[in-house]
Amino acid sequence: MKKFLIIAVIVLLVLGLAGWLGLPAGLRAVGLHPQYSGPRTQLPGGKALIITTSHDRLGEKGSKTGVFGSEMTAPYYAFSDGGMKVDLASIKGGPIPIDPMSFKWFIKSKADDRFLKDSEFQNKVNQSLRIDDIDFTGYAIIYLAGGWGAAYDLGTSEVLGRKISQAHAAGKVIGGVCHGPLGLLLAKDENGAPLVKGRRLTGVTDKQVRELGITMTPQHPERELRAAGALFESKTAFRDMFANHSVVEGRLVTGQNQNAGAEVANKMMSVAKGGRK
Repeated sequence: MKKFLIIAVIVLLVLGLAGWLGLPAGLRAVGLHPQYSGPRTQLPGGKALIITTSHDRLGEKGSKTGVFGSEMTAPYYAFSDGGMKVDLASIKGGPIPIDPMSFKWFIKSKADDRFLKDSEFQNKVNQSLRIDDIDFTGYAIIYLAGGWGAAYDLGTSEVLGRKISQAHAAGKVIGGVCHGPLGLLLAKDENGAPLVKGRRLTGVTDKQVRELGITMTPQHPERELRAAGALFESKTAFRDMFANHSVVEGRLVTGQNQNAGAEVANKMMSVAKGGRK
């Protein structure tokens, strides 16, 4: 009997370890960070600007947050591998806060692993440009990264809204994923109307916000974009963090959540390449 119990304990430990080690593969199998297999665009000599949040807490004293890692890393490598020069900026400039959860071993993506070995990219993150000091019209692509921190500052930055408006008027390609499209809220089109009004866009769904239980943030993408007149669309799954969707609306390209980073970046490059004179 004692021998049987020892064997049973060993079997349970082995099964538990196998399940634990298989967690990353299991999450990928149900949709987290899918491998991008679509067309890859080359835009040598082009310039891309990635913009992130500067907010690092859920509320004033809550847990640490910031940009969600892969929503910055996957587009960065898509742009740089496509031959583009990539700059990083944030609302306040300086070190960009990265949500620590996004680099947990069972969640982090291949792009995240690449970032963690890339000192040049890390230096850009630690010394990000301040959006006030940048001429957005000097870039072919303006990409807005998401993460919970973006719910606190992207959608309320008048500077960001004004500069996005200028970039759009100059014919630039603008996009983002997850909470990033909140950065479009204060932008205007050439007629002074809200840039998002009447345009097909996507971002984090209200369902995903509820499922993850992070409802205390001041802005939720689906709610805010709909209220501003956007034609919001999305896909769903048994949990929306495993869904994936992207939308190309003229020179606006948006993705539903962290799963769309590389996809949105490549579609933005495709639109930018098609618009070159």
